[in-house]
Amino acid sequence: MTELEKRIALGEGYHLELKESMDKSFIEEVCAFANSSGGTIVLGVLDKGIRVGTDTGNKMRSQIQNTLRQIEPALEVKVSVVDNLLVVDVPAGTEKPYGCSKGFFMRVGANSQKLSRNEIVSFFQKEGRIRFDELENRKARMETDFDEAAWKHFVGLAGITPAVERDVLLRNLDCMTEEGRLTNAGTLFFTKSIEFLILQAKVVCVLYKGTEKLHILDKKDFNDNLIENIESAVLFVQRHTNVAYKIEHLRREEIPDIPEVALRESIINAVCHRNYFEKGANVLVEVFADRVEITNPGGLPAELKPKEFGTRSVTRNPVIASLLLRADYIEQIGTGINRIRNHVKEAGTCTVEFHYAEFFTVIYRIKAESAENGRLNGRLNAKNGRLNYGLNYGLKPIARELLQFVAEHPGCMMKEISSILPYSLSSLEKQMQVLVYKVLVMREGSRKAGGYSIIDQVDNDESIIEGDQNGSLNSEEYGLNYGLNYGLNGRLNSVTKELLQFVTEYPGCLMRDISEKVPYSVSTLEKRMRELLEKGIVERRGSKKTGGYWIVNNRSSTL
Repeated sequence: MTELEKRIALGEGYHLELKESMDKSFIEEVCAFANSSGGTIVLGVLDKGIRVGTDTGNKMRSQIQNTLRQIEPALEVKVSVVDNLLVVDVPAGTEKPYGCSKGFFMRVGANSQKLSRNEIVSFFQKEGRIRFDELENRKARMETDFDEAAWKHFVGLAGITPAVERDVLLRNLDCMTEEGRLTNAGTLFFTKSIEFLILQAKVVCVLYKGTEKLHILDKKDFNDNLIENIESAVLFVQRHTNVAYKIEHLRREEIPDIPEVALRESIINAVCHRNYFEKGANVLVEVFADRVEITNPGGLPAELKPKEFGTRSVTRNPVIASLLLRADYIEQIGTGINRIRNHVKEAGTCTVEFHYAEFFTVIYRIKAESAENGRLNGRLNAKNGRLNYGLNYGLKPIARELLQFVAEHPGCMMKEISSILPYSLSSLEKQMQVLVYKVLVMREGSRKAGGYSIIDQVDNDESIIEGDQNGSLNSEEYGLNYGLNYGLNGRLNSVTKELLQFVTEYPGCLMRDISEKVPYSVSTLEKRMRELLEKGIVERRGSKKTGGYWIVNNRSSTL
């Protein structure tokens, strides 16, 4: 029995259609196979597999070729004669979607189905014929939503001369239409908040207790522009994963669980290559005790075959990718996957997996030996002398080293610390203030003879933050009461709440003081400070150079 006879014996299916002769539905079947994954039409066989034969002459074959010309775009189809049968082999089209005079068709099981209007739109989107980032955003308004600070930041990153008119540049970057409206790409990069403009574009970061999705320890929704969301997500993971130290040649080297280059590349890929037409899902960054998962809606683009993954680049959102390339967030399009693999292999602290179907997921699994390599994750382990403290606090490298030193040398004095750690005395004193502010370190003894010690009640393992809608944290476990009663129920985001907390505890503080102790970029802090000023919650007093920020009294009832 030949291969064709075996297929006929099995009957019609997703890749096989049997027909007695060329009828009116023939062109629909060809169109459906081309829009799916290809298939074969056999003329001269009844539906039940009974061979009756058909006309195989030149006239009939010519008639088939003429009928095939209805397919748009043009499709190369092979027609062959096997005994008294005509076999039409239809390839999976490379320029989908394909249509005919009767419309658009898809193969569904053993049948061909005509697509409705919405199904056609969805199909065009899936095949990349409609690019989300190129479309006009009908909600965004230049007058109220455009963020001049974000634009200037991008121009600086991209090295673009500010002499060129802003709107001309926006049009050339495909961020603005000829009518002066922002495209979706322009909205993602250059608006004050995407929360109500492109709801699905926010980045959701979650920290879980243990290895399962049961108890949430921390959760943040980032609704800023795309570049700030990338930075915030990277910082979130770094705050909640661990760092080991390697001392070699009198220098101390930080070794994170996940190499920063790999982590950053994964998050950039997620926001750059996700399917933005999928409105029911966000980029999701999940941190567990033993792994980090980064997931985005949209598997591999239709033009990219699984065997080509990591060797060939197909961009789902070309404008977004181009803007990230200009801002130096992407080194070279198509090199990201190999860069991730190489940095993970070189670091040796974790493994990496890639999964793709309807969603694309990167999983970093932290190696057990890395977890035991003197890293920080929440409390002092007195048995082996290594420090584990919660990186929930966004400590800078110098602060981590300082905390590590205090843990290993309880009661140490600042003079002793500065003689060993390679930083200036003023820098160490500033970072020690951060640790005291975070309730991680306390000073004991007299002013002259006293020293610094770790506060042994900081234990993140038992703390579960059920959400911060009321602006408060558990004071028993963190030693801080964040209940500010300033109407924080959903009206201010997490960055603004931290900023407000800082100003409350340090009245008269300057922006440089805040940026050293609150773990966010200066541009983000300045933006949130403007929000507090506009709401009348905070006021600035004093001169431009030496003035600071203060809480406005009796404002809680107005918010």
